[in-house]
Amino acid sequence: MPQPPGSLAVAAAYFLIYVVWGSTYYFIGVCLHDFPPFVLGTVRFAVAGLALLAVCRLRGERLLRRGLIFKSAVCGIILLFVDQGVIMFAQRYVSSSLVAIMASSTALWIMLLDIPQWRRNFRSVSTVAGIVLGFLGVAMLYLEQLNMQRPGGSHYEYGVLLLIGGCISWACGTLYSKYHIRGNDDGGLSSSAWQMLGAGVVFALCAGLSGDFSSLQLSAVSAVSWLSLAYLIVFGSMMAYTAYIWLLRVRPATEVATHAYVNPVVAVVIGAGLGHEDVTLIQLAGLAVILISVMMVNRK
Repeated sequence: MPQPPGSLAVAAAYFLIYVVWGSTYYFIGVCLHDFPPFVLGTVRFAVAGLALLAVCRLRGERLLRRGLIFKSAVCGIILLFVDQGVIMFAQRYVSSSLVAIMASSTALWIMLLDIPQWRRNFRSVSTVAGIVLGFLGVAMLYLEQLNMQRPGGSHYEYGVLLLIGGCISWACGTLYSKYHIRGNDDGGLSSSAWQMLGAGVVFALCAGLSGDFSSLQLSAVSAVSWLSLAYLIVFGSMMAYTAYIWLLRVRPATEVATHAYVNPVVAVVIGAGLGHEDVTLIQLAGLAVILISVMMVNRK
C-alpha cells in the first residue's frame, strides 16, 4: 500500500500554491510588457515541461505511454492553455490585482461543477448561501468595470467576462485531473510535464497563426522581463503547478481549491506594492465577499 503523504510535504505544497501562485499574477503582467501573450505561454510551458521530462528521465520514469500523454495533454490544455491564456489577455483590460480577485471564485466553480460530490456539497444551507454570496461578489466586480469610464471607450468589463470563462475552465481541468488522472499508474511528475508540453504546443500553434512570433523583438526584451519569465517557469510552473497536481491526488479537490483564499491577497499586496496598481474599495469589498463565501462553503 502507498504511504500517506507526510505533513511537511503537504505543507510545502500548500505554500507553493498559496503564496507562489499568488505572486505569479504580477510577474505575468511584467512579462506582457515585452512578450506577446501566446509567445509567453509557449516559452513558459514548453521550457518547464521539457525540464520536468528530463528530471523524470533521470528518475527512471517511463514517459512514452499513450494513455498518460493523452490524458495529461487534455488536462493541460484545459487547465493551462485556456486559463492562463485568459489571464494574459484579461490583463490587457484589468490589473493583475483584479485578475487575482476574480480568480478567487474558482473554488466556487469547482464545488458547483463537482457533480459526484453534489449530495455532500449541497447538503447544508451555509454551503448554498456561500455559493450565492460568492457570485454576488463576482457581480459587484463586473458592474464596477461596466460602469467605469475609460479613455477611448475601452470595454474593460470584457476582462471580467474573460476571467469568468477562465475560472470555469480551471475548475473543469481540476476536476478532470482529480477523477481521470490518478494513482501511480498515471504518472506523477511526468503527468505534470506532459500537461505543460500539451499547453505549450497549443500556445505555439496560436502564436504562429496570430503572428506573435514575428512581432517579438528579443533585443527589446528587458532584463526584468527575462527574470520574471524565469520565475514563472521555475517557481510558477515547475514547482507550484506540480505541487497542485500532486495535492489533487492526495487531498480533496475542494480543500486544494482553498488556495483561492490566499492568492488574491498576495497578488493585491504585490500589485499595489511593486506595481503601484490602484485597488478600489469596491474591489476590496468584492474580494472580502468572495473570500467569506469560499470560507462558508469550506468551513469544515
